[in-house]
Amino acid sequence: MSTTAAFIEAHSLWNHQQRSAAQEVLEVVAKNGIRGIRVSVSDPQGKLRSKTVMPTFFQKVLRSGIEFTNAQYSFDSAEAMAHNTFVEGSKFGMPEMDGFANVVLVPDPLTFRQLPWCPGTGWILGDLYFRDGRPVPFDARHQLKSALADLERENFTFMAGLEIEFYVAKVVDSKLMPEDMGWFGVPPTPPIVESASRGFSYQVEDNLDRMDDFVCTLVGHCEALQLPLRTVENEMGPGQLEFTFDVLPGLQAADSMSLFRSMVKQVAYRKGLHATFMALPGLPNYVPSGWHLHQSLRTSDGRNAFATDTGANDVLSETGRHFVGGILEHAAAASVFTTPTVNGYRRRKANSLAPDRATWGHNSRAAMIRVLGCPGEASAHIENRVGEPGANAHLYITSQVLSGLDGIRRGLDPGTPETSPYSATHRPLLPSNLMEALEALNKATFFRRQLGEAFVDWLVGMKQSEVNRFLASEPDWQRSPDKVTSWEHREYFTRY
Repeated sequence: MSTTAAFIEAHSLWNHQQRSAAQEVLEVVAKNGIRGIRVSVSDPQGKLRSKTVMPTFFQKVLRSGIEFTNAQYSFDSAEAMAHNTFVEGSKFGMPEMDGFANVVLVPDPLTFRQLPWCPGTGWILGDLYFRDGRPVPFDARHQLKSALADLERENFTFMAGLEIEFYVAKVVDSKLMPEDMGWFGVPPTPPIVESASRGFSYQVEDNLDRMDDFVCTLVGHCEALQLPLRTVENEMGPGQLEFTFDVLPGLQAADSMSLFRSMVKQVAYRKGLHATFMALPGLPNYVPSGWHLHQSLRTSDGRNAFATDTGANDVLSETGRHFVGGILEHAAAASVFTTPTVNGYRRRKANSLAPDRATWGHNSRAAMIRVLGCPGEASAHIENRVGEPGANAHLYITSQVLSGLDGIRRGLDPGTPETSPYSATHRPLLPSNLMEALEALNKATFFRRQLGEAFVDWLVGMKQSEVNRFLASEPDWQRSPDKVTSWEHREYFTRY
């Protein structure tokens, strides 16, 4: 069954800029001989799901969208059925979601790119809508757009700088035999790998040079994709890299993260490598990877709302301090958004360069919120160090926007910055595992009010399915709480 003609126009789903960009996209497709366009959407785990359409049909997609199943919202991280929509009383609470029904995927022309590693292929990211033009409320991109619109009503624009760590390894055995394929709720057997370079030599140039061919390829692709890459460095672990990107508006930053992770994994595969954004692979002598999110607000006249005037004593303005207060207040419940996997909590340990408490401090890598800059400096901003690399980019940023905005509206005071964050016992501990984080979110009236009861119930149920499979496979995990279990490695190493 086809979608209604001119669905996008009928429901006013694009602004003037998007309508203009759509025509430019069609011209690029024709001029450059593009043979197929991947029309993609970011799923609850932050992975891209897509259909490849031919150029002629793509013209219709840019008028009416494309039919797309809502099944992804029933699956947990390993495609297990977390919400069975084939029976009455599903967690969605709306008939439009029953039976893996079709919804409409509407592409955003502003996201269109040509994929440099896949000649003749275009890519475009979109949003899911019901047939009557309503946004599908479980689509994380919709949630982020709603949060950003709320922030803009206060005359602020959210700006984000991405700092992402990940691992690259050489594939020794791909494990592609039929018996390695897994099943619904059972991920495929992870590949056997060896390290791409030596580890425990932070920022050593020799190790980065050993991965130069791969790194230079990624750098070139970032440029072709208009991803504003700033720096590349060798991190602490074997084959561990860090890429940082210049500031972008919130939605563009989330979209860029989704595309970057997909690009890295696809390019690695083509080179006989395996890239993973799993926080801590279950491999000997590996250390955790993080995703540090740099944040600031821009005023309607283009100024940094976090910066103080020249001659001030504080790095952050009153607005900046209130924003920090909101993030600290909601940090526990936001953990499901910033750290959504069982494995991600392996980072949360004292004296580990990752936060274990809701703290903040000036230029301290021990704090959850690290304040960067000097008094009167125009680029003053904050860095949240709590996130894991596999987090859904749209939900991670949504949680920060909503929390920080609440802090501004309520005038929340973050207190005195910590000089020794790991010793700040007056600050609340962050959830130490996904089970605790789910309990915090389930009880969080703030996020229920902001995101909707149905959304929170759905997300908690989906992540609980993941937790239930973990506990069934690893009932004794607490006997060795610092050890990455075999379940975690299989669950996340390949898929994230």
